[in-house]
Amino acid sequence: MHHHGYLWTGSKQRFDDEALRRPPYPHSPPADGKPELIQRHRELKAEFPVVDLPPLETAYWLIKPEGLVRGTWQEPKEAAVWLGERLTEYAPRFMSESDRDSTRLALLLASACDRLARGGDVSHGFYLERPSYLSLALVCCSPNRTRLELDCPLR
Repeated sequence: MHHHGYLWTGSKQRFDDEALRRPPYPHSPPADGKPELIQRHRELKAEFPVVDLPPLETAYWLIKPEGLVRGTWQEPKEAAVWLGERLTEYAPRFMSESDRDSTRLALLLASACDRLARGGDVSHGFYLERPSYLSLALVCCSPNRTRLELDCPLR
């Protein structure tokens, strides 16, 4: 088991495009369905795996292009260190003063390390200066316990 780190920053408006953040419905619309629905399903099916937006379900980072992986670690503590470095880097830009609180950030790190050690994923999001958003994720790989069917992106 190992862990991959992901980081995304961008406009809140783009982040809110949930259609590109969720996997498309597994079944295609009926062939005699509305052409615009059939076309939209095809577009989402093609775009979801390659778009850099954070998926709504953290494990789906594993199907994204390997170039989006920001780091890989064998040990949960190493992955948590990366998370801590990113939180320290971005904390001055957090819109909410409570998100910048050092005690709160320390608790997030301790919780992340514990969750990773148990084989879980970690995902955090923060509003930055308007209208930006930061998404940080650590995803357990080989296997991911919530999505056993997902392969490691670095194979």
